[in-house]
Amino acid sequence: MNGPRTTAPPAGLPARPHGPRREPAGRAAQLWVLTVRQIRLVYADSRVVLFSVAQPVVMLLLISQVFGSLADRSILPRGVSYIEFLLPALLVTTGIGTSQSAGVGLVRDMEGGMVRRFRVLPLSLPLVLVARSIADLTRSGMQLLVLVVSGHLLFGYRAGGGAGGLVAALLLSTLVIWALIWIFIALAAWLRKVEVLSSIGFFVNFPLMFASSAFVPTEVLPGWLAAVATVNPVSHAVEASRGLALEGQAGSEVPAALCAGLGLMLAMMLLAFRAFRRPPEE
Repeated sequence: MNGPRTTAPPAGLPARPHGPRREPAGRAAQLWVLTVRQIRLVYADSRVVLFSVAQPVVMLLLISQVFGSLADRSILPRGVSYIEFLLPALLVTTGIGTSQSAGVGLVRDMEGGMVRRFRVLPLSLPLVLVARSIADLTRSGMQLLVLVVSGHLLFGYRAGGGAGGLVAALLLSTLVIWALIWIFIALAAWLRKVEVLSSIGFFVNFPLMFASSAFVPTEVLPGWLAAVATVNPVSHAVEASRGLALEGQAGSEVPAALCAGLGLMLAMMLLAFRAFRRPPEE
């Protein structure tokens, strides 16, 4: 009895694969999957989440008590307490620590071989960096909310600019923090060493935070430090956040902070994408 006949493909033509052919997912779907994966990694360890929540509370308590006890009320805007002066600034500076951890996490992914696996998959490599930035930005957003609630519960903080001004300050701070996150992602993509990135992070974080108008007005700083604080982009972001929270008005500092934040983020994204495309051995 003859069995079923099979027809071989003509010579020179490849055999057709069995089953339906799958096309690579679109970039929106890729970004969604990568972001969800990264968010799960960020919040996988409950201890990390706990310390992330505690960090802004500790900063608020220490800085408000140390600098607040030394601050002369005459150097502050009329009718503004130190906690009202400080908290809008902390909305910006709180994200500096989170931005460095974003770079460290990327280096660990690269050292652990995860990035090598991404390179052989049909996905857009820059989306890996975008997903990481979004995941770390959610952690910064959680810290900002904790900071505002803690200021209200511990010190009776009230935004002089009302709820609208406070929300605008939060949104502005989120944009600035996103730009800071991209700085460390770009550094991580170029350096690819946790030790080197941590060492450079000190020289990036502390000047940005303390050589600014975040904790005291620029007018009371020494001349050379006041000059540095004047050109520090964090100072512009702090003044913009402070103006929105205290008065609910978008002064001249707000457009400057937005332009500086967007410009810095775009430049760092381009540098990060270029560095991330380099082979792992380079």
